[in-house]
Amino acid sequence: MIDARGKYVIPGLMNANVHLLCDVRLENLVRHMDRFEDLIIEAAQVALKNGLTTVFDTWGPRRALMNSRDAINAGQVPGSRIFCAGNIIGLDGPCSADFFPKAAEVASGALAKRINAIWVENVGRHLMWLTPEQVAQEVRAYIGKGIDFIKYASNDHTGQGAFIQFSPRVQEAMVEEAHRASITAQAHCSSVEGLRIAVEAGCDLITHANITGPTPIPESTIELFVKRNTGAVLFPFTQRRLDWFFGMTSHGADLGHTLMRAADTNVRNFIRSDATLLLANDASLFAPEVESDPTWSAWMGLDVDCYMDLRQGHFFWFKAMEEKGCSPMRMLQAATRNIAEAYGKDRDLGTLEPGKIADMLILDKNPLLASENYRTIHTILKDGVVVDREALPVNPILTRPMASPADEEASYVNFANAGKFPMCPTCMSH
Repeated sequence: MIDARGKYVIPGLMNANVHLLCDVRLENLVRHMDRFEDLIIEAAQVALKNGLTTVFDTWGPRRALMNSRDAINAGQVPGSRIFCAGNIIGLDGPCSADFFPKAAEVASGALAKRINAIWVENVGRHLMWLTPEQVAQEVRAYIGKGIDFIKYASNDHTGQGAFIQFSPRVQEAMVEEAHRASITAQAHCSSVEGLRIAVEAGCDLITHANITGPTPIPESTIELFVKRNTGAVLFPFTQRRLDWFFGMTSHGADLGHTLMRAADTNVRNFIRSDATLLLANDASLFAPEVESDPTWSAWMGLDVDCYMDLRQGHFFWFKAMEEKGCSPMRMLQAATRNIAEAYGKDRDLGTLEPGKIADMLILDKNPLLASENYRTIHTILKDGVVVDREALPVNPILTRPMASPADEEASYVNFANAGKFPMCPTCMSH
């Protein structure tokens, strides 16, 4: 019995698109090569601590994700309930042109192959050479390994993502294979045509549906979302985030400006439509040193409403949607019921009803009055059990603060940044 008088009870929050192991910088992968499950479980515990009782991991190492999922389901460790897809079908691994090609230039060939194999298995880029029937056969084998749903690449993941990765016939074959196995299918899209093809192929939901390069989504495509009840997974950005991004780029004509304006326009148009909206944000957990990595920190903006932050990204999602005029009840449904229905999990999850799994949040303030009130978490229940938030994560790895520098590091002077260099004994100048 829990005394919740004067408080507000909602279903446990869900996230339709997370990456529990997304810090795929080479140094992080090498450092924790034998601890991927520990990293995933830590991320799942961070998610649970912040109100996400169920998450859908849409890209990651399949075996480690499934083992972590099963350990949580068995009660061996606490954490958000995980459903996972493994690799994005059609894409190569972290050390490839699809993600971070420079890692393959630094790592040995054997190491790069091992990392890529852990992610890709039999559903990589080679599928683009095959017939629809052959692709369906490979997807069938991958589903047989125990994933919960499939995600495939309608667009490529290199450059600006404008290329179509798979033909309409192949996309239809993959979706049919997923539905034959009674699981859902979704697509990674990044252009208006890639988006349209995926909806027409029968996908149940579309990842970051508002990201379509510099071109806003035609009204006819949004109408197709509504007609087919395709879930629109949205990545909205707060105004503070947009202002930061525009300030980072050179001028208003910059391609980045055009991309962000189109993405923002798409969110607003989806809100104005009757499309089924879903909360997601590529939620991830990163090691503390990522802030000193210029390749990552420059575009992540970790301290400026970072939508990818597993701890707070979903709260920024609510804030961004509120700023763009989404109604409070629609936002709540986008974070609960809609996700459960889109993934076919609504029999057990997504609403508070007799007979369903008791995942719920008790809030101090009414979330229908202000998006900030989602942060006022008083109690979290998962599977009908009160979550000990203070104990999470149980085994901090990436969430552990960086260790104090050793004596050698503390006394180290970087030659390039020293400011004043020692006198050259030959030319007697600095």
